Amino acid sequence: MSEKTHEYWMGRAISEAGKAQAKNEVPIGCVIVRAGKIVASGHNLRETTQDPSAHAELIAIRKAARKLGSWRLLETTLYVTLEPCIMCMGAIILSRIPTVVFGCYDPKGGAVGSLFDLSDDCRLNHSVQVVSRIMEAECSALLSDFFADLRKRKRSERLAMIP
Repeated sequence: MSEKTHEYWMGRAISEAGKAQAKNEVPIGCVIVRAGKIVASGHNLRETTQDPSAHAELIAIRKAARKLGSWRLLETTLYVTLEPCIMCMGAIILSRIPTVVFGCYDPKGGAVGSLFDLSDDCRLNHSVQVVSRIMEAECSALLSDFFADLRKRKRSERLAMIP
């Protein structure tokens, strides 16, 4: 059997993002892969849980640590549809994940090149190899479509309130 590609695993992260969207959450999905298998997955749940830390990456990292029985997630690759934020990059660095693959950049909150780059800061005790723009158009469209629909729904709700 051939080795699965970054596009294959990003497709799985996109499927996780779909689970978030079905819950009216911002559609961000994540999978953590080790030895050719998904060890954990997660999707955005901030609205559902009213927890500001319920990002797809943190949910997946917590699950992976429990499943692997270690906070050190060595020999794993984290796939996520959107560039990780500062909080998520902090967790990625602290959990020693060696590689992060993401779909699209986040110009308003990204910490892997957009606003900051924590992936290779020599002041930190761990660096992260980064692969970006995998299935970028698909990941970006998920978010653009979600927010366009949200704006449309809010506009309709406002118009419905006008007598």
